[in-house]
Amino acid sequence: MLFSIFSIVVGLIILIVGAEGLVRGAASLAAKLNVSPLVIGLTIVSFGTSAPELTVNIVSAINGSPDLAIGNVIGSSIANIFLILGVSSLITPLTVKASTVYKEIPFAVLGAFLIFVLANDQLFDGAQANLLGRTDGIALISLMGIFMYYIYGLAKDEKQKQKEITQAGGEAMRYDIPASLLLAAGGMAGLVLGGKLLVDGAVDVAMTAGLSEALIGLTIVAIGTSLPELATSIVAALKKHSDIAVGNAVGSNIFNAFFVLGTTSTILPLPFSTSINADVIFAIVAMLMLFSFMFIGSKHKLTKFEGSLLLSGYLIYLVFLAIRN
Repeated sequence: MLFSIFSIVVGLIILIVGAEGLVRGAASLAAKLNVSPLVIGLTIVSFGTSAPELTVNIVSAINGSPDLAIGNVIGSSIANIFLILGVSSLITPLTVKASTVYKEIPFAVLGAFLIFVLANDQLFDGAQANLLGRTDGIALISLMGIFMYYIYGLAKDEKQKQKEITQAGGEAMRYDIPASLLLAAGGMAGLVLGGKLLVDGAVDVAMTAGLSEALIGLTIVAIGTSLPELATSIVAALKKHSDIAVGNAVGSNIFNAFFVLGTTSTILPLPFSTSINADVIFAIVAMLMLFSFMFIGSKHKLTKFEGSLLLSGYLIYLVFLAIRN
């Protein structure tokens, strides 16, 4: 028990240090490349913080645990919106760019909706079984390619604007590009290591306390793979980098749906349990809540009150999991 508690404490420290390094490196890289922090948040940061989900999914698929693979993506996507953006906006209201409101958030909604449609073959096609097959995976990866092409265009459009901001002193360029990349990579490594230590320790403590494996998997493990996103967004919010905080959470949902699940189902077709439909619906509702908040009250801003509503949504989801399991 003492070793598990020590693992939790050390993991949390490494997680915080890793998040600090990733945010510093990402912000510096954005300034050096003359692109907006949003672009970096939607790409490098999102991909880096989605690494735990990708790793867990590939291992789960190979080991024949499809429910864990799909549940991991859905659970993390719910946590990204309800928990991560909820906590981040309680720290400081998050200003959201128009491109995120009208393009990235709808793309994330599309990802959750497509998972529901593609996985429910019995409901929509009258098939004998529900399956996320290789053709579904290839389709999801193809859509990820379209999103990356959009990001490329976004980076080109904003490059000159960001260059003018940087030259005017609006963004400090503290590190050169190799140092920025090294700092960001080191931060990602710290997030993965810290998250693993913390989750392993928390699972040991929970099992010692007599909690069921199912409940541990749907709560601690699901939150655990989202810890990199949580730590990164909290540090970004504290540093007033709203673009990185929001881009990280929304971008991770896009990566989870199109790249992580697409890659996993391409490697090995994933049988889909209808019991997960409720979780997919929670994910869709979370994204729709975020989208609607962009037009309520302060336009294109996630306020502290709206953040508290998102957190309440996550508490409701946890209660639902406890009752169901």
